Amino acid sequence: MLPFLATFLDFDSSEETYQKYDRMSAYELFKMCGVSTAAYEEFLKPTLLVGLFAPPEQISAASMLETLYFYAIAHQNDFDVCWCKGTIAERIFQPLIQRIEGAGGKVVGNRLVTGLATNDAGDVTQVTALDRETGMEVTYSADAIVFAIGITGMQKLVTSVPALAAAPEFRAVMNLKSIDVIATRLWLDKKVQTKYPANVLSGFEPQAQAGATYFHLNDLQDEYADAEGSVITADFYNASALMPLSDEAVVARIKRHLETCEPQFASTRVVDSAVLRFPKAVTHFSPGSYASRPYQSTSIPNVFLAGDWVKGVPHGANGLSQERAYVTGLMAANLVVSRLGQGEQASILDTEEDEPHVAAGKQVIRTARETLDTLGLRSPFL
Repeated sequence: MLPFLATFLDFDSSEETYQKYDRMSAYELFKMCGVSTAAYEEFLKPTLLVGLFAPPEQISAASMLETLYFYAIAHQNDFDVCWCKGTIAERIFQPLIQRIEGAGGKVVGNRLVTGLATNDAGDVTQVTALDRETGMEVTYSADAIVFAIGITGMQKLVTSVPALAAAPEFRAVMNLKSIDVIATRLWLDKKVQTKYPANVLSGFEPQAQAGATYFHLNDLQDEYADAEGSVITADFYNASALMPLSDEAVVARIKRHLETCEPQFASTRVVDSAVLRFPKAVTHFSPGSYASRPYQSTSIPNVFLAGDWVKGVPHGANGLSQERAYVTGLMAANLVVSRLGQGEQASILDTEEDEPHVAAGKQVIRTARETLDTLGLRSPFL
């Protein structure tokens, strides 16, 4: 296990080193480092299925290392998760929309971007969108644009908007992959006292290679604290093989898995349920994907990108995470402010600095690499 732990100090020591790790899978790195079967099956594989939403053989080793480092390794308390006491929509997005509208902004839904108009300097000056409710096309003047969307949405735009298809970095986005997710909610006829308010369902879908988590909302959200029965949210990740199942079959699967994890669920009955399918909804950090991921600034001078899938983000929030997506949104807004020369820069708090022993270890690895390169010797790492 020690050789594997040493890779956390090495993988981001340089751009070239990071790309070497990115080209191999997490499984290949585990095997090369001699990770035990128990550590792999009982911790690493289930953690990655719910942390990066794919099995280790389908995940970039570099993305795996930076995600585990962000969530668990860098600081002792990083693995202690805090849960929102309500839905993200109601606690975060609704107040955000109200703040935007209070500042004179406007949030418009059901608009599908169909075209971009550019001037001689290459700047986008207009955005054309289809109003899905009326079927009419609407044109908006634009000083700057931030595409804060996922990979699948970006790929659809690239295929339909010639101005994007003409740019190499946008065409490269077509090489990227996304992962299917199924989200469920179960209302039970009576309340169960669970051992933990949230847990990982590991090894329950070996053929589908799907991971899952469940959350006992009665313990996490104020809305359900006094509910008569347990309210469970459970999500399947890497769910491609489960997508064709009926809603009833998905609910039955979740219920069966819950009973295995917490046997007292066997005495409950599902009184209501909801199943939502999200095809190609989240980022797949597959081996070699780094080369095709774009930077936030693009070759179109006033077009910027935000999302957990962009690269070159000078911040400690890494991997498939809402934190990284949020940070890139703030950074994209700051790029717009700098571009237009008006507005206020958002203040972005970074993650904590590396603990002293981690920082010292990284410096030793970096110095050793530089020395070996100077002498023309092969690194003991990648």
